[in-house]
Amino acid sequence: MGLVVVEICDGNLIARVNLEEILEEEYPEVAVIENSCLSFCGLCAVRPYALVNGKRIFGQTPEEAVEKIKKAIEDELALFF
Repeated sequence: MGLVVVEICDGNLIARVNLEEILEEEYPEVAVIENSCLSFCGLCAVRPYALVNGKRIFGQTPEEAVEKIKKAIEDELALFF
């Protein structure tokens, strides 16, 4: 398990992006977990999002969400290093 855990819902728009490959390659300290549901009913259908160490991070597009997720990861990692 990584220092930073990124959770995504497999029904969310963010699941169309290979987030696991993108993030785990760039940030070895990150573990990406894909769940069938994160219990934020309705949010999946509205915009792409992920949970970064339990905090909701979302964007208008999957690309914007990925950039915001990367920023949240860097903020979390700054607490450890």
